Amino acid sequence: MFDIGFSELLVIAVVALLVLGPERLPRAARMAGLWVRKARAQWYSVQADLERELAAEEYKRSVGQPLADLERSLAEEAQALRRSLAAPAMGAAPPDDGTFPTPEPYAPPTDELPTDVPPRDPESPDPGQR
Repeated sequence: MFDIGFSELLVIAVVALLVLGPERLPRAARMAGLWVRKARAQWYSVQADLERELAAEEYKRSVGQPLADLERSLAEEAQALRRSLAAPAMGAAPPDDGTFPTPEPYAPPTDELPTDVPPRDPESPDPGQR
């Protein structure tokens, strides 16, 4: 990381021992170790946040493109459906302009009995019953 070898670390340790003395050196080493641990933890936290944000951005791009394609194809299909509904169907009957005969309207049945059927005798058995 800083390209410091064993010999450089040994020189730093000897200078620290001479400057701080044997009583304060262990406490200073613990503090230095604590600071190094905090710095590493902070660095890993920032690195993890950056990786998470990059992954989220990549996911948005990968999902956004197919979603846009789907919306575009859906809009094209809707336009085609609208055009097909607006155009007259092939083989459809031409509009009634009076030149073609118009069929008679449907007449609902009436409750009257036909006149050609004689009335039934109420005392005779019903042919449908057994």
